[in-house]
Amino acid sequence: MNIQSAKQRYGIIGRSEKLDLAIEIALKVAATDLSVLIKGESGVGKEVFSKIIHEQSKRKHNKFIAINCGAIPEGTINSELFGHEKGAFTGATSDRKGYFETVNTGTIFLDEIGEMPLDTQAYLLRILENGEFIKVGSSKVLKTDVRIVAATNVDLEHRIKQGRFREDLYYRLNTVPIYVPALHERVGDIQVLFRKFANDFADKYHTDTVRMTPEAQEAINNYHWPGNVRELRNLVEQVSILSNSSMITVQHLEKLTPQILKRALPATIQQKGQGIDSHEEREILYKFLFDMKADLNDLKNLVYGLIQSNDLTINDKSTLSSINRSEPTVSRSEPQIQYYSDEPYETKQPIIINREDSSYANTVVEDENLSLDDKTKELIIKALKKHKNKRRDAAEDLGISERTLYRKIKEYHLDD
Repeated sequence: MNIQSAKQRYGIIGRSEKLDLAIEIALKVAATDLSVLIKGESGVGKEVFSKIIHEQSKRKHNKFIAINCGAIPEGTINSELFGHEKGAFTGATSDRKGYFETVNTGTIFLDEIGEMPLDTQAYLLRILENGEFIKVGSSKVLKTDVRIVAATNVDLEHRIKQGRFREDLYYRLNTVPIYVPALHERVGDIQVLFRKFANDFADKYHTDTVRMTPEAQEAINNYHWPGNVRELRNLVEQVSILSNSSMITVQHLEKLTPQILKRALPATIQQKGQGIDSHEEREILYKFLFDMKADLNDLKNLVYGLIQSNDLTINDKSTLSSINRSEPTVSRSEPQIQYYSDEPYETKQPIIINREDSSYANTVVEDENLSLDDKTKELIIKALKKHKNKRRDAAEDLGISERTLYRKIKEYHLDD
């Protein structure tokens, strides 16, 4: 099965390179028995990828079960997964088989694996290492042949540092990682998904298919979508049912779902009484300051070179700093005598600087444009030229996210 066939079969919509890569990895790893860890934000569709892995594997005719580790209480999760013996705890009135026993030779999808308790993680590690487990309240070792596909929407490496997730289990699960991109990382797919959902809900509710004005399209493209595809689907269903017109405007969005207009972008003006997080703007500012520092060093080297090539001297080793801080007291009508300051006084040789030399008379000093917006625009243009308009490479070179670069290109009208 190729990527396009997988999209059609499992209802995956989008043309993002990151999305295609995730599907490609899932198809390739499906034929093996390797453990897979699917990473991505909540709502991106990680369970779909677990089904791809199962249904394209040799286990496809056996059982598949999806378990949300965060939805099972800590006191009962061991019983749910591994089973228990009668009388193992209060309420255990009979023997019970766990999922690892009932789904033997099949696939278990463990969603939100980061929420699994530490003691349960130890049991799971043993299954991954040798396929053995013990029921709660039993001493008998049982065997199982289950493929494990796990998923997480949290940073497990950070959980490891906090002591909330086992490092050895992480590396056993992370044999083949798959990253499912968030919706804000595939902005080009938002309109395609909107049209698909709009057609679906028009058929479901027997209404006209809703469309959006250009301004409304821009509004949803600029939204961060913390709920990802699930949130977009909910939005389309709301406007399909509640809107009085099939043409959705910004005003409709503001009335029905006002959070859509709250762009997840840093503010550039400090509002009274509010602390504003401008992380993305700082990224560009830091890049600009580092480049400006490099330019300043180049300027200093240039001035030193001019001094040396013209056999000039300066009063002291602080050179440019003293030149920048003080006004020259040299009379233009008389030659100035200066000495090398690192020689003994008796051996100092005068160097005559002829002030009547007109070679520097036409020098024009221009004020440098210190506008942050102009400098940001200039850096973006340079990066795009350097990488031949490959935006991903340009964003990496600038040290900012690809989403920030897309926004800045639109803001400065660089895509015209």
